[in-house]
Amino acid sequence: MRNAGATQSPSTDSEPFRGDAERPISPAARHPFNWHDRHLDSLTRGERAADRLRNGMGSWAFIAGFVAFMLLWAVVNVMDVAWDPYPYILLNLFLSMLAGLQGAILLIAAKRQDAIAAALAQHDYETNVSAKRELEELMEMNRAQLDLIVRIHQRMPDSET
Repeated sequence: MRNAGATQSPSTDSEPFRGDAERPISPAARHPFNWHDRHLDSLTRGERAADRLRNGMGSWAFIAGFVAFMLLWAVVNVMDVAWDPYPYILLNLFLSMLAGLQGAILLIAAKRQDAIAAALAQHDYETNVSAKRELEELMEMNRAQLDLIVRIHQRMPDSET
């Protein structure tokens, strides 16, 4: 008596080998998905904002804009209409607040990136385990087929090839 869904062993000569027809489909093959798409769909509004800010602050456009703003601030405050004369205490306050916010935003983005990397690593591990199991099954089928070929060859009358 056979188990449903189990691969039949070619141990008896009376039943043909059915291999693939009875092999269960792996979960990865049944439900393939793209981790990047799944990740993008699960982002909260705050996480999306943190990503946009991180990407913006890590660009040459941000650096150029920041340098231009600093130069403009210094030029305007050197003139007679200065609201923040040298040594630019108000500018230092704004820069300190910016640094604090940047640190928090970058930590949020880094923490999220670590969670993504961990999920991807887990998915890779599960895929590798599934592939290893399937390879072992294929190797077992290969051994069984080789044994069957050897038995068939032994039953054939000796003939020169």
